[in-house]
Amino acid sequence: MTHLPDYITNDALLSTELLAIGNKVYQGDRISPAEGLALFEDAPLAFLGHLANFVREKRHGSVTYFNRNFHIEPTNVCVYDCKFCSYSQKIKKREDGWEYTADDMMDIVRSYDEKPVTEVHIVGGVLPQYDLEFYENLFSTIRTHRPELHIKALTPVEYHYVFKKAGISYEVGMQRMKDAGLASMPGGGAEIFHPEIREVICKDKCDADQWLEIHKIWHQLGMRSNATILYGHIEKYHHRVDHMERLRLLQDETGGFQTFIPLKFRNKDNQMSDLEEESSIEDLRNYAISRIYLDNFDHIKAYWPMIGRATAQLSLAFGVDDIDGTIDDTTKIYTMAGSEEQNPALTTEEMVNLIKLVGRIPVERGTLYDVIKDYSEFEFEGSNDFQGYVSLPVVEHTNGSDKS
Repeated sequence: MTHLPDYITNDALLSTELLAIGNKVYQGDRISPAEGLALFEDAPLAFLGHLANFVREKRHGSVTYFNRNFHIEPTNVCVYDCKFCSYSQKIKKREDGWEYTADDMMDIVRSYDEKPVTEVHIVGGVLPQYDLEFYENLFSTIRTHRPELHIKALTPVEYHYVFKKAGISYEVGMQRMKDAGLASMPGGGAEIFHPEIREVICKDKCDADQWLEIHKIWHQLGMRSNATILYGHIEKYHHRVDHMERLRLLQDETGGFQTFIPLKFRNKDNQMSDLEEESSIEDLRNYAISRIYLDNFDHIKAYWPMIGRATAQLSLAFGVDDIDGTIDDTTKIYTMAGSEEQNPALTTEEMVNLIKLVGRIPVERGTLYDVIKDYSEFEFEGSNDFQGYVSLPVVEHTNGSDKS
């Protein structure tokens, strides 16, 4: 049976409770909500990193995934009024925003016809004209134009509105989306599930039960989706644990989630701008505990445009095994919120070298984690000349799968 190494168990700074939690993690046992809260409140960062990296390497070794994708954001005008949002314009000020037509969006799709992208990610504001028929036609048109392009689109926030407006059930609506060409769902709109927080930051959109129900129905159709959390604003640690517990319970039931993506609250130009942002240290703690707690999720993703390239690299030692995509566009949702990357696009070469510089193995994946290309032995010309990345000594990582 696998146990914590001696240099951990002999650390005088670690309590008996933390060591017991650590041994549960090493033995593959599930930790409780109370133990998850203890990690948030009491565990040193180095200890969390050790446990999270153990779980990460037991599952994935040093492999780090990325994909080649592009985003379409239909509109930044929205009927909802989320306090944390720097992206949307209230519908009363729609003249300050953009509203793409279906033809506009197809022009974006066609602009990538000669590029080796594998996924289009569609998410944006909620407006009446983007109704059931609009999205059915859009998805089917994209599928007809480029059948191999994976359509990952819309969150339960959008689907709840669309289906309610159409007067149909979630079950009927999600089946129609699948039939039109929807291939998977992103994880957005989750924010914080706990009602005492949700009531303050986003009270007018779908609630936690509705968000979870739509994902559940999608999973029951044999499809996959992601999940997120928006952390670092007015929530407390116990709200984060509650959020992950609800996801873990649904995953036990359906097995349909594939990736968890912690999203950092950014305070630029929104109704919560008075709040200070979390530090990079807290980001790493949150990634690590997410990896430890969500034992039935295959992947933990760091969205690199939000936290910056250097922190994304560091996160690969704190449980993260995916840093999203090349994002070959200028996605606006996070840049408008004050993300670290104001022009969030990386070439494949830049992405591969970002991963290699911290001793990890870059693997290009499809949306459903099918391996497209292993870049472990691939060298680009001039690949050592990159700015803005962390370059750490390459270390030999311990693959937890080799432990017994």
